[in-house]
Amino acid sequence: MKIVATLLATSICASLSGCAANGTALTAASGMGMGATLSEPLVPARPPALAQSGPPAPAPRARVASVAPSTEDADETLPAVALTPQVLYQLLAADLAAQTGDQGVAYNTYLKLARETRDPRLARRAAEVAIGARALEQALQAARLWRDISPQSRSAAQMFETLALSTGKFGEVEPLLAARLQQARADGTLAAAYGQLQRSLQRTQDRRGAWELVQRLSAADLERLEARLARAALAASAESFDAAYREAREAMRLAPDSEDAVVAAARHSQRLPQGSATALDLLARFLERMPSASEARLLQARLLLVDGRSDDARAEFERVLAQHPDNPQVLFSLAQIAYQGAQPAEAERLLTRFVELPRTVQRDNAPAFLFLAQIAEDAKRIDDALRWLARVPRGEEFVAATVRRARLMARSDRFDEARELLQRTRATAARDRVMLLSGEAHLLRDAKRHQDAFDVLAAGLERLPDSPELLYDHAMAAERIDRLDVMEKSLRRVIELRPDNAHAYNALGYTLADRNIRLDEARGLLTKALELAPNDGHILDSMGWLLFRQKAYAQALEYLQKAYALQPEAEIAVHLGEVLWAMGRSDEAKRYWREARGREPDNSTLRETLARFNIDL
Repeated sequence: MKIVATLLATSICASLSGCAANGTALTAASGMGMGATLSEPLVPARPPALAQSGPPAPAPRARVASVAPSTEDADETLPAVALTPQVLYQLLAADLAAQTGDQGVAYNTYLKLARETRDPRLARRAAEVAIGARALEQALQAARLWRDISPQSRSAAQMFETLALSTGKFGEVEPLLAARLQQARADGTLAAAYGQLQRSLQRTQDRRGAWELVQRLSAADLERLEARLARAALAASAESFDAAYREAREAMRLAPDSEDAVVAAARHSQRLPQGSATALDLLARFLERMPSASEARLLQARLLLVDGRSDDARAEFERVLAQHPDNPQVLFSLAQIAYQGAQPAEAERLLTRFVELPRTVQRDNAPAFLFLAQIAEDAKRIDDALRWLARVPRGEEFVAATVRRARLMARSDRFDEARELLQRTRATAARDRVMLLSGEAHLLRDAKRHQDAFDVLAAGLERLPDSPELLYDHAMAAERIDRLDVMEKSLRRVIELRPDNAHAYNALGYTLADRNIRLDEARGLLTKALELAPNDGHILDSMGWLLFRQKAYAQALEYLQKAYALQPEAEIAVHLGEVLWAMGRSDEAKRYWREARGREPDNSTLRETLARFNIDL
């Protein structure tokens, strides 16, 4: 078994004054059984803050850089510590606790030993354990101790500053940052210092506090380009967009030919009134003077694309590509323009060029693989689509790509293979596990195996009982096997977990309306759904169908016509036709039903409606 504490103990031993004399004790301690009796407790008691739950209580998620060095800090002086059996045993116990997931015991043991021995490596290890558990407050406590033990250590200072900023302890870290800037002024390294400061402050969750802090720290550098750019970036992070634009314009004043300054000004102006026009004007005037400024031209091209000027955007992207033929951003953007312009072959050519770029060109191939798969699927080249999806590497897009592969395989009469693919795909994140379970249930639903779909989702809920996504799918599966009690229970739970989920209110309200039961309750649910999503065509359709059930035909028609204008789908057309039929407007009703048949010839609701009225279109 790999035990980090053994390595720590060996390293500590090298600096101990009596290590050789204590060799026998060290050997004995290494083989000591759990029943050994020592004069001190082997594992310290947990402090009250950690005793209830074991590991350090997770702090709110924040972006924390990797701050722990992998080797010993050259600036640190190691203490002379007697490596007693008690010390060694506690080291081993702490490391074993860390490996078995009891982070609270590991953290407290390392921290206690660090305080007793004043060994900086143990304080660092305590901080690492807390960072691993995302317990940033406890990590900061350990980093503070490490810095106190080794005030000259650059690594200790780096970890302390990063954690202090991540937890919003600006008062503690401000003097250190001010001193660093002062030293950078003397060394002539102010640009690098402001770059590091900006990156550090942008990781904190207290964006407003970070903006206020950088204003204080940079007060002496307002005539420096790097200071103004850092201020602009942090003002934007704090959503002070007026201030961000002002700071970027000051940067342009200081350095009119700075591409960084004009790009910052153009980006920050976008959040202001007339922002797009202002940004394009800034960039156009700059590019007249600096035509080879590729970053500015790229931003101009993107803004033109957003503005709906595809041809102008394409021209700008192609100018950049002529200068930088291996630029992956430009290739991908040109592929998007080609695809939107109904040129799938050109989009495919550009994307293929993208994924075949040399490995030295940094880019993420996953979006390109997904894009290529979509182009192939549109062209009914299912095997090509499957080949591209299979190339999506493990990462953020991997599970979604796997679910798409399974659906395409099922559509190609490879149902068993598709289901096996989803079942054998392993995922650690709850979001990915939910996606795989929902994907399998959708395969079963499309195959009309509704009971099997319900069973898969029910089993998934045993492992993930409070997943809103699984609960919603479970409710829909329950409705298909006529288990309305289960459907309602699952949807009520979704509403409890996500009270702003309009679709949960809509699903329950529509089900009651469609079955012509508890119509007043259904109206309350659908009213709430419309409050949350007033322009959702499906919810408007549900309200129209409810009003039809209540024989409020004129109101029903109004809702359904609005729904159909937003989402001209077969199901809504069928409902529209039925309302018009009830109002005696049979010709209009048939026109909508023909439209529904043209969109979905096999729509079951349409077939049932036409059969009920004995209508042959």
